[in-house]
Order: sequence, then C-alpha cells, then structure tokens
Amino acid sequence: METSEGRTPTASNEEAIAEAPQHGYTADKDAYLRRLRRIEGQVRGIARMVEEDKYCIDILTQVAAVTKALHAVSLGLVEEHIGHCVVGAASEPDPDLRAEAIDLKVKEAAGAIGRLLR
Repeated sequence: METSEGRTPTASNEEAIAEAPQHGYTADKDAYLRRLRRIEGQVRGIARMVEEDKYCIDILTQVAAVTKALHAVSLGLVEEHIGHCVVGAASEPDPDLRAEAIDLKVKEAAGAIGRLLR
C-alpha cells in the first residue's frame, strides 16, 4: 500500500491511518463534496454576473439560492454531528467520562447552530 505521496507507510503510519477519527459525515463525504463544488460554481456565476453588470435583483436571487444550499449542507453536518458524535459520546463506557463527553458534544452542536442562526 502506498500513501498519496507515493511512499510505503511504516507500521506507525499505518496505525495512525487506521486510528484517524471517523467523522459523522465520512460516509457521505463524496456527496458533500459534490454539493460544495456545485455551490462553488454558483458563487463563481454570481461573481460573473457582477462583472457583467447584471440586474441587482437577479444577482440577489442567485445569492439567496447559494445561501439556501449552504444552509442545507450545514444542517446535514449538524445532523451528522448529533447522530454520530453526540451518540458516540453517549456510548462511552466510563460514566464520568460519558457525561463530560456528551456535554462537550452537545455544547459544540449548540455553538454551531448558534453561529448558523446569526
């Protein structure tokens, strides 16, 4: 097995790769990347509209579409965080660590939601 740099990983590298944290969105990563690339294209289109002096309402309509698309991605990531990270914290076998881990993950989610609502 070779790394992306073309090197054969050492035993310690293989352990690090195997222990890399799995995030809640990992299973849907390709779908998220496709959506983000589509949004990126929409933003470039908006810049082109401004460069071409398009009508302001048409530009605002496209900005609203991009905003809605980003919110959809954000909500999906919040859902993944709750379903994976918060639930994962709840499965911590040590009760003292479990309560602390759950509290941390819930606070992370609440903070992210708060930032989305600003």
